[in-house]
Amino acid sequence: AFAIMDRAWELGITTFDTADAYGGGRSETWIGEWRRAKSADVRERLVLSTKVFHSVEGDPNDRGLAPARIRRQLEGSLRRLGVERVDMYLTHEPDPDTPLADTLAVLDELAREGKLGAIGGSNVDGEILRAGDRYDFVQNSYSLLDRESEAEVLWLCAARGLGFEAFSPLAGGWLTGKYRRGEPAAPGSRMTQRPEPYLHLDDERVYRKLDELQRIAEERGTSLTALAIAWLLADERVTAVVLGPRRPEHLEPGVEALELGLSRSERDELARVFS
Repeated sequence: AFAIMDRAWELGITTFDTADAYGGGRSETWIGEWRRAKSADVRERLVLSTKVFHSVEGDPNDRGLAPARIRRQLEGSLRRLGVERVDMYLTHEPDPDTPLADTLAVLDELAREGKLGAIGGSNVDGEILRAGDRYDFVQNSYSLLDRESEAEVLWLCAARGLGFEAFSPLAGGWLTGKYRRGEPAAPGSRMTQRPEPYLHLDDERVYRKLDELQRIAEERGTSLTALAIAWLLADERVTAVVLGPRRPEHLEPGVEALELGLSRSERDELARVFS
């Protein structure tokens, strides 16, 4: 974990995104440990983003966005991260059992108390955004293979001046070229650990689109992975792309993507391949 964070910082990545439930709280703990080991300058410049909804302990009955629970969970996140304030705090999932107004009210209170900065929503749709006028930014799945946010969320964010962060930019590894038609997924890959969100991609039509993307990447002298990330970075509505590396070298395609600098017409060409 320290090697990944060290490399990220070397590359100029200054925002670390996590959630209280990731690894049963261990993700926040190790980010906190890394932060404490760094200089005052690093600690001052590091932007921390975390989320609330799921149980840290894995208890299916301990979840949701009830005001009292949000307060309790935030205290746990602050303790594990070793800070008095988290810069960006997100609702990880919508909670059908808690009125959105109640959730946003307590987040607003916590912001006024100085315990959090920007308020975000993850996995939200247009209906939630229209109802929740307190959100400052959105973090949704968005990639060439997941275009759902284009229907409403992206244009709502742009119209309201909200930030938009794209997570799962490689669609669980499908946009890296690691999955091949007729071949079993490699042990330890997303398709062997949590395949449900991506089963629909095991389709000949998808493989043909990936073949075309690979051809375009080779023509440009770049990797399929970097091209997929560059497509997101070329969208003026996208504020940031969330990378989820398992090893330090997994950050390199992000650097390559920044250097590609796709034009609007090049971005549109790739969008048509995956329309």
